[in-house]
Amino acid sequence: MRTVLRALAALAMTIPVAVAVSPPAAQAVGPNLLPVTVSNSTGRGDAVYLYVIGVQLSSGRLGYVNQAGAFTAWSGGQLPPSPAPDVSIPGAGNGGSTTINFPRGFSGRVYFSFGEKLKFFLTPDGLVQPAPWASGDANYNILFDWSEFTYNDAGLWLNSSQVDMFAVPHAVTVTGSNGVTKRTGDLVANGRTNVINTLKGTAGWANTVYTRSDGTVLRVLSPGKAAGSGLLASNYLDSYISSAWNAYTGKNLTVVPFGDQPNTRYIGRTSGNVMRFTNSSGAQVASFNKPSSASVWGCDGDLPAPNDQVVGPISRTLCAALNRGTLGTVDTQPSTNAAQFYQNNPTNVYAKVIHANMADGKAYAFAFDDVANFESLVNDGDPRSAGIVLSPFSGGGTTPPPSTGSALISNLNSKCIDVPNSSFVDGARLQMWTCNGTNAQKWSFSNGTLLSPSGKCADVANGATANGAAVQLWTCNGTGAQQFVLSAAGDLVNPQANRCVDIVDQNANDGAKLQLWDCAGTANQKWRQG
Repeated sequence: MRTVLRALAALAMTIPVAVAVSPPAAQAVGPNLLPVTVSNSTGRGDAVYLYVIGVQLSSGRLGYVNQAGAFTAWSGGQLPPSPAPDVSIPGAGNGGSTTINFPRGFSGRVYFSFGEKLKFFLTPDGLVQPAPWASGDANYNILFDWSEFTYNDAGLWLNSSQVDMFAVPHAVTVTGSNGVTKRTGDLVANGRTNVINTLKGTAGWANTVYTRSDGTVLRVLSPGKAAGSGLLASNYLDSYISSAWNAYTGKNLTVVPFGDQPNTRYIGRTSGNVMRFTNSSGAQVASFNKPSSASVWGCDGDLPAPNDQVVGPISRTLCAALNRGTLGTVDTQPSTNAAQFYQNNPTNVYAKVIHANMADGKAYAFAFDDVANFESLVNDGDPRSAGIVLSPFSGGGTTPPPSTGSALISNLNSKCIDVPNSSFVDGARLQMWTCNGTNAQKWSFSNGTLLSPSGKCADVANGATANGAAVQLWTCNGTGAQQFVLSAAGDLVNPQANRCVDIVDQNANDGAKLQLWDCAGTANQKWRQG
C-alpha cells in the first residue's frame, strides 16, 4: 500500500491519502516535529524557495506548514481561483542546507523552486496545484519539483516522485532511532543529462523535454502528461497493449498481488477485449477492458484501482506489468526481475531511462512503480530525522557500484545468491534468484567476509547462531556474524555458529530465503562460484 500522495491534478486539491495502519501500542512513535534537512548541492546559483503543503490527517483540512512545523488551514478561496498567500520558506543556496519540520499527522508535498517563487491559487474547495505540462500554467517557466511524504504514528514515508515529470534531481533520506540512515533517489554521474539526451534522441519522445528560452532544461514530462498535452502520440503504447492482452486468450495469467501472501492468487483469461479474473474457488472477482495507452500511463480509466483487497491489487499489478513491458511474456505477475523490464517495443522509454540512471535502480516513474518495491521511497517506523538532497544537475551524482566479484551458485537449482531488487539496504534478506549477471548477484571473499559490490557484507541477523538464523545484507562491521568460508566441499560456513548457509525448506524457486542450519551435506547447502 502506497502511503504517500499520488500525483495530483491542477484542480482544487482533494488529497487521496492511504493512511498507514496504526502501530501496536508497544511500538515507538516519532517526535511531534520531525526535523527534515533540505540540502542544496545542485551547483546552481539561483535562490531556492521551499513549500510544505498537504492535509492534516486528523481533521482532513488542507493547508500548509511553516518552517517550524505549525499547520495553517487554507481559507478565502474564490471562483475564479484567487492567489494563495505566500507561504514560501527560504531555502539554502548551493552548498548550504535548511531545516524544516514535519508535524506528525500530516501528508503532502515539499515543493522546491529555483530563481522564482511558485504561484499557487485557492478555490473554495482547496488549493490549485502547479501543472507545468499545460503551457498556460502560471508556473510553466519556473524550474521546480517536489517530494511526497506521509508522517503519522506509524512512521515516515518519503519519496522522490517522477510520476508527473523529471525536473530537479533529488535524493531522500530517513534516520531511525537506531541511528541507521536509509537513502534513495541518487542519480548516477550525469544522470539528469543522460535522461534528457536519451529522450531527445528517441523517436517520438523529443517533445517531452521542455527547454526555457535561456537554455535551461526545466523538465521532462511523463508519458501521460506529455500525451495529454499533445507532445507524445496518444496511441503510443496501443500495439504492445493489444499484443499483451491477447496473449491470454490461450493461456492463464496468474496474479499474486501480495508478497507476504503467496497463496492469494487470481487467474486471468482474455475473451474479446475483456480480461476476467477468478479466485481459487473459480468465482469471478474482477474484469478489465483492454486499456488505452492513457489508462496505462495513468494507472486509471480502464485500470481502476479501488482501495480494496482484490480489484485494486490486481489492477495495480496489471498496470505495473504493462508499464514495465512484462505482461504477455511473464505469466506470473508481478515480475520482480528488473532484467526483464522495458524489453518490449514500443516501451515506456521515460520509466526505462529514469530507472537506468538511478544509482540503486529505484524510481517513482509511474503511479504504481511501488509494485514489487521498485520505487524511490524511504520508510522508518520510528524516525528521528529526514532529508531531501537537491543533487547536482551535471557531473556529480553517484556512480553505481562496480561489477566486481562472481556469482555464488546453488547445487540445488543452479540459481544465484541475490540481493532482492538490487536494493543494497541494511536488513535486505538474501534470496535465491535465476542468475542474471547483475550486481545483486556479485560476491567477493574479502578478509573472511562475503562482500557485495555495494560495499556491504553478508550477515547473520542479530549475530544469531541458532538454526534458522536469517542471512541478510548489512553494513560491514567486522563481527563474527559476517564471517563466511567456502570450503573445498562446497559448504558456505559461518565459523561463529559453525553452521552452513542453507536454502530454507530446500525451496528451488526464485525468492527462496537463506538461513543458517546444521551442515548436512545436502544440495541446498552446496555452493560453487561461477
